[in-house]
Amino acid sequence: MSEQTSKYINMPSRDAYGLALLEIAGQDERVVALTADLASSVRMVEFKQAFPTRMFNMGIAEQNMMGVSAGMALTGKIPFVSTFAVFASLRSAEQARTDVAYNNLPVRIVASHGGFGLAVGGATHHALEDVAIFRDMPNMTVIVPADSIEAAAATKAMMAVDGPVYMRVSRPKEPTVYTEDFTFEIGKAKTVREGSDIAIIAYGGSVGYSMKAAELLAADGIQARVVNMSTVKPIDRAAIVDAARACGKVMTVEEHNIYGGLGSAVAEVLAEESLSVSFKRYGVQDVFTTAAPYPDLLAYYGLDGAGIAKTVKEFLK
Repeated sequence: MSEQTSKYINMPSRDAYGLALLEIAGQDERVVALTADLASSVRMVEFKQAFPTRMFNMGIAEQNMMGVSAGMALTGKIPFVSTFAVFASLRSAEQARTDVAYNNLPVRIVASHGGFGLAVGGATHHALEDVAIFRDMPNMTVIVPADSIEAAAATKAMMAVDGPVYMRVSRPKEPTVYTEDFTFEIGKAKTVREGSDIAIIAYGGSVGYSMKAAELLAADGIQARVVNMSTVKPIDRAAIVDAARACGKVMTVEEHNIYGGLGSAVAEVLAEESLSVSFKRYGVQDVFTTAAPYPDLLAYYGLDGAGIAKTVKEFLK
């Protein structure tokens, strides 16, 4: 493992994002950072120390923050805007849509504490609609990295995107999927485990938990392919078609409502390609979630390795 890679391994994706942002800011003075009184939570404290004139704390005013980032982008800056995912996607959705996406501006909205990330914060602070909201905005690229290595690579890769980007990162540490540096390509999925009985397509921490599920399934003679669909938009249609044809059965897994997110995106491709496969969307079953420690939430909603494996077995029956 290279020294560069080891810097980003074995940490939550939000931590890797903060380190990668610091690195690219040192290479490009156009990069500025904005947050809404959450510099520590979104890992921008070191950025503020290194580049105090390029860091802007907008206070608890997420809507204003989106508008300011759009204005900065119009002056030639590349703003990285970070807050909790629930605030980025709900409180400031109109400004993200109208000020940023409508004008196709190079604003990078990197939202932390996605999914159940705020855990004991409960339903009001769980972000389970964010992927659906940003996926529906024209011009918006949507990324959910599987782990810290991919989060760092994605942070750097989004510098080349002309328009806006939404990336969801995590407060809890995701299971490790990648241990070596790699070239992250927006819009390209990666098969992280081969299998022919069922294809599990996931993003974020659900990729690692799906790999754990695949290990449990293998003990029962079920070979599950696991596909990391870290770019939800533009989605890798070819990877979905290939997985569907190879396995005949497809299940999506996401820490998100089953409506509007990855499950819906994959279903659209399967329908449009007229593929005759068995298909299941798996995630939060259209309910408001409860408050509990993060591991307990994963287990309760069946999104840990054991829960995913159990659902696969039921689906295959």
